[in-house]
Amino acid sequence: MASEQVENYLKNIYKLQESDGKVSTSSLSERLQISAASVTEMIKKLADEGSVTYTPYKGVELTEHGRRKALRIIRRHRLWELFLVEVLKYPWDEIDVEAERLEHITSEKLEHRLDSALGFPRKDPHGDVIPTAEGSIDDVSHVPLSEIEPGSTVVVARVSDASPEVLQYAAKLGILLKRKIKVRERIKFDGSLRVEIGRKEQFISAKLARSIFVEA
Repeated sequence: MASEQVENYLKNIYKLQESDGKVSTSSLSERLQISAASVTEMIKKLADEGSVTYTPYKGVELTEHGRRKALRIIRRHRLWELFLVEVLKYPWDEIDVEAERLEHITSEKLEHRLDSALGFPRKDPHGDVIPTAEGSIDDVSHVPLSEIEPGSTVVVARVSDASPEVLQYAAKLGILLKRKIKVRERIKFDGSLRVEIGRKEQFISAKLARSIFVEA
């Protein structure tokens, strides 16, 4: 099996498992844009090598071995994202595709030097935790801005990188990591929020608010 293909499968199984708790072959097929038959065939191969467990009609789950492998590739992806932003000054909505290419050709030696050059960072430019070299990750949970009650002041801890458009729009509104946001009002009609960022008041849609994660 091609290494890049395996890495992409494991990485995406991990992300689906984290967000949905359960990974079906159909959800993986949709995420990877690959036919369900091809996904099932690959899953069986990954199960044979011990990276996943698979029960037909019940779904896929990473083994501890598979989880460590997934976190290693996610680590490289997030280190490259940080390098692209911090060193090459890429905007945060343009780094995912570049990091996707680089993660698969990164040796262990290069990974270590990259980590060292960046000062052994704990988070990537979007606020996601960078896994350790041993393949573990801190369990950090933040609250979506959409759940914050009016009158509260919070700090942006993470912005979902699932969509470049979300990142572009968030940056346009001045929503960046460590930025303070005061929630003034929740609009009952559509769940949008009236917020204060800096000295400027503006409205944030419910969709965007669900993609912004904060801490008190």
